[in-house]
Amino acid sequence: MIDNSARSRMNSFPRGLSLRLAPAISLAIALGIIGASLLAFHSASEASMPPPKTHALIAPLAADKGAFKILVSGQQIGKEEFTIAPNGSDWSAHGSTELQSPQGNTHVSGSLVVHADGVPVRYEWSTAGAKKASATIGFTGVTATVELHLEGAKPFTQQFTFAAPLVVVLDDNLYYQYTFLARLYDWDKKGEQSFSVLVPQEMTPGTVTVDSMGEQVVSGQKVQELRVRTEDNEIDLFLDGPKLVRLVAPAANAEIIRE
Repeated sequence: MIDNSARSRMNSFPRGLSLRLAPAISLAIALGIIGASLLAFHSASEASMPPPKTHALIAPLAADKGAFKILVSGQQIGKEEFTIAPNGSDWSAHGSTELQSPQGNTHVSGSLVVHADGVPVRYEWSTAGAKKASATIGFTGVTATVELHLEGAKPFTQQFTFAAPLVVVLDDNLYYQYTFLARLYDWDKKGEQSFSVLVPQEMTPGTVTVDSMGEQVVSGQKVQELRVRTEDNEIDLFLDGPKLVRLVAPAANAEIIRE
C-alpha cells in the first residue's frame, strides 16, 4: 500500500478530467478538482470479484494513430493525440492530451511499452500545468516499481505486487490505453471478464470487469460495445475492429470521440 505522506502529496496535485466523475457534475468542477481515477471505487469490493485474467492477448495488437476530442456536456474541453506501433518484438504506444479550463491549460503525456502478449514492460507519464509531475514505472514479473517526481517534493519509490504479470495500464486522461483492454477481452467467450489494472497518476491498483454489449449502430456506423465496470462507475467503449472510436461515461455526461 502507498504510504500516507505519499498519498497526501498525490491527492493535493491537481489533475484534469478523469473517468471518476460524479453525476450531474459541473464543467468547472470536472476541470478543476476531479482527480481520482475510475478504479478507486473498487478497493472495497475486490474480494467479491472474479479472479482477474492472467493469460495473454486474445486479439493481436494493430498499429494505430489518431486523435480524440474530449467533451463534457457536449462542450470540448480537450484533445488527445496518440500512436500505437510495433517496436521490435514489443509494442510502443504514446498519448498526449491537452485540457483547457478557466484555471489554465494542463498537458498530460504517457508512453507505454508492452510485450506482444500484452504484459507491460515500462510506462512513463508526465503532466504540466499549475504544477508538474512525472514518473517511470518498470514491470518485472508480478511487481511494478514506481519512481515518482512531484514538483516541490523529494522523489520517492513505491512498489505494487499483482497476482500475475498481466496488468492493464489505464491512466488519467490518456484514453488510447483502453485499446489494450479491448484486445485482452475474449470476444469469442464473451460474458463478464475481470482484469488487474494500474492507474499510474493515482498510484492506484485495482480490478475492472468488462462485458460485451454486442453490436451497436452509432452515428450510422456499426461498432462493438464493451462495458467497463467498477462497483460505482461504468464506462462504455465502442470499437470499429481493433480501433477505439468512442468512449462514454454516462454518469458524467462525458464523451471521448475519435476525430
